[in-house]
Amino acid sequence: MPAQRGVRITTLLQRHVTAATFHCMSDARPIGVFDSGIGGLTVVKALRDLLPNEKIFYLGDTARVPYGGKSASTVERYSFEITEMLIQENAKIVVVACNTASSVALPKLKENLSVPIIGVIEPGARAAVAATRNRHIGVIGTRATIRSGSYEKALHALDSGVRVSSRACPLLVPLIEEGLLDDEVTDQMIARYLEPMVTDGIDTLVLGCTHYPLLADAIARFLGEKIALVDSARNCASAVQQLLDRQSLRAHARNSGGLEVALTDAADNFLSVARDALRLEIDEVKLHEVLHGAGKS
Repeated sequence: MPAQRGVRITTLLQRHVTAATFHCMSDARPIGVFDSGIGGLTVVKALRDLLPNEKIFYLGDTARVPYGGKSASTVERYSFEITEMLIQENAKIVVVACNTASSVALPKLKENLSVPIIGVIEPGARAAVAATRNRHIGVIGTRATIRSGSYEKALHALDSGVRVSSRACPLLVPLIEEGLLDDEVTDQMIARYLEPMVTDGIDTLVLGCTHYPLLADAIARFLGEKIALVDSARNCASAVQQLLDRQSLRAHARNSGGLEVALTDAADNFLSVARDALRLEIDEVKLHEVLHGAGKS
């Protein structure tokens, strides 16, 4: 009997210590997320659904959207400037919710910044390799993302035998930014971009731009049921959850969470797309002037 009592006391103490440790290890600082415009809100939506107790600070660089047609050095400079702004907001991690920035700036961001940084490409590549049946994966993205070859590198690092067909779709982001999500012109552009890939025999398509999940229904209608869609936003959110757990950065379970949004310039369709297409509640959008000169050489 004394031995059983001792075991019970020890167990209760362990539970108390575990709970106290978890409380001490919780981190109420926000998750910082950035993209060039509306697209990164698809990552924010996935994060809000998966991690409702976390605070999120989203910064959209709408003054310089889109990033996809810019040079690698320009995108890198923009990424440093925006990331520094998120760090000033006390972000505990930074999510690069932009495939273009992830493809050309992520390595230097990780080298030079003091907070954990995560992008969207590796999580999307992992999901695509898991989804494909015939090992022929299609990737669509901006010119800069496709030109970088970042998805090919990530996919071949996971499975050297996969075949990758990539296509730049430069007109999709402007159409999305204009709010033309269910429009005949958008459908025509989707068909024009994707028909050669379908003919070539892909069975999995990576939406290699965080804007593109906003067109997921239209893309799925064109592709049919036989081709799997890989949404980089949802897979990125899962990777963020794992990173927070590994580094003991999760907010306390009793936190209410929340979303704060700032833009570098006014955007006419930003709130309507956020509310109508993503069902995100945004009370106020702040304007933040870009911090120039934050880039690293």
